[in-house]
Amino acid sequence: MKSIQTEKAPAAIGPYSQAIDSGAGLVFVSGQLPVDPATGAFPEGGVQVQTRQVLTNAKSILEAAGLGMQNVVKTTVFLADMADFAAMNEVYAQFFSAPFPARSAVAVKTLPKGALIEFECIAVR
Repeated sequence: MKSIQTEKAPAAIGPYSQAIDSGAGLVFVSGQLPVDPATGAFPEGGVQVQTRQVLTNAKSILEAAGLGMQNVVKTTVFLADMADFAAMNEVYAQFFSAPFPARSAVAVKTLPKGALIEFECIAVR
């Protein structure tokens, strides 16, 4: 296994890696909050702005692994409010193209730091 690290995405703040390259052709990207790595804060705005930030963070991590969004085979989207699904989906669709990755989207009671969204993914080499 190899840890993937980039300054273009928020640093891990606990005992985890931004991503792990399994060495078997899979890269697992940890859950990304909408943290702007330049400021350490959430961007101002609603779920669409936060969605753009989490997907940009994940894209930067994948690029550090030598991959892109086209390599993503599975995503999980955690929403603080399922009423935000359509707005999230509009931005999500701008980051992926056919064949789209498999996806789960779930509403959760709360997310760290009051985030509206968290995103994780699995990519293949």
